[in-house]
Amino acid sequence: MSIWWSLHLRREAASVPLARRLLLGTMETAGVDPDISYDLSVALSEACANAVEHAAEGEYSVTARIDGDRCRIEVADSGPGFTHGTYGAAHAIPPYGAARRVRPLSKKDHTAEHGRGLFIIEALVDHVHFHNRPGHGAVVSFDKILKWRDDSLLKAS
Repeated sequence: MSIWWSLHLRREAASVPLARRLLLGTMETAGVDPDISYDLSVALSEACANAVEHAAEGEYSVTARIDGDRCRIEVADSGPGFTHGTYGAAHAIPPYGAARRVRPLSKKDHTAEHGRGLFIIEALVDHVHFHNRPGHGAVVSFDKILKWRDDSLLKAS
């Protein structure tokens, strides 16, 4: 089974719950375990909130795909992109394709005005990748292995 959707959203705060509700509705309809759906929806909300705050004028995009037992989500914007040290040394963006290591939040990170969303995304999903688009813009892509409700009609086989 494969389900996918893509949205082009205005860079407005109201777009964040819209994307989140669409994802939760899709997951519920597909029969995904509610805890997994919740984790993905929080990660998506954080990624969208970053796009709303940091993107340039206009829109950002959200693409979600359920393919078998995995959900992959990508949020792309047209902002300045990630720069070395944008979110402190712990969030320096490695070259495309390089592995990232998750660091536990320090007390300073808990009170910081910015940057916690990236930690939250990393904590809630199985794989995450932050990178810049060629030209301009940032992309946050992440995926998580799905668990299914017992009554799921669309359960991957």
